[in-house]
Amino acid sequence: MSSPVVECVPNFSEGRDARRVEAIVAAMRVDGVRLLDWSMDADHNRSVVTIAGEPSAVVEAAVRGAGKAAELIDLTRQQGVHPRIGAADVIPFVPISGIKLEQCALLARQAGLEIWRRFGIPVFFYEAAAARPDRAKLEEVRRGQFEGLRDAVRNDSARRPDLGGPGLHPTAGACAVGARKFLVAYNIYFDSTDVSMVRAIAREIRAVSGGLKGVKAMGVLAHGRAQLSMNITDFAVTPISQVYRAVSDLALRHKAVLAEGEVIGLLPEAACERESEWMRQLIEFDPLAKILEHRLGAPLAWPGVAGAA
Repeated sequence: MSSPVVECVPNFSEGRDARRVEAIVAAMRVDGVRLLDWSMDADHNRSVVTIAGEPSAVVEAAVRGAGKAAELIDLTRQQGVHPRIGAADVIPFVPISGIKLEQCALLARQAGLEIWRRFGIPVFFYEAAAARPDRAKLEEVRRGQFEGLRDAVRNDSARRPDLGGPGLHPTAGACAVGARKFLVAYNIYFDSTDVSMVRAIAREIRAVSGGLKGVKAMGVLAHGRAQLSMNITDFAVTPISQVYRAVSDLALRHKAVLAEGEVIGLLPEAACERESEWMRQLIEFDPLAKILEHRLGAPLAWPGVAGAA
């Protein structure tokens, strides 16, 4: 019987200083853990790392990454278009094989406890690991971002962390640790700088506004263009081709032109639609590098960075 494999996709609030991001990734090197992907985005000021491996080793790698992020990232000086509450902003655990979502929730609880014990960073649990029903949705946990949450936790007991606190870490904020199914982080760029247009499209397609089930969306200006930034949390129910068609129809209504798309992190094989328009429009999409199942068999080399200035 093969050993269980769990994926973890930490998001860190640094996307401009490559040395710092490499130091965080290097700190996550643990025996039994494979580095599958990592990327940076300067406008979002965010990096996304994907690791996978034996559950306890992946927990340790994620905890070490959170600690290094707290050492290198000062949220009082950090700005970007992506919402964030922590240096290690979110740490989700995802079942791959031989493990269930409920077990990943327990791994999230273990990781959160270690993050608080070792580094004094308060923790919120979300999605399948949520300790309270009102914290199942990440956007509710992250409401107000670092600055708003920093004040809210002192004035409103309902906003206090699940572990630690009541105040946030002065520079590293808090960490949202959770367990979830696979999601696809999918962005669409428009031949436009009209952020109000793309925000209007985001409102119409996201599930919370009555749009497409399992779709989270926001409109931002990124890399000099209007960008629709989406998380598709259940691609079995709402395939990405359906999302693309809906966005295309709304773009026509707004007289906007879709330019190209990108996937942040990895794409499960089950989410691929090989002959679809959305996949043809992906920027420099290499299946060997971007499809999860391929990357599991050919992981990346760990950065050899010991520290950062």
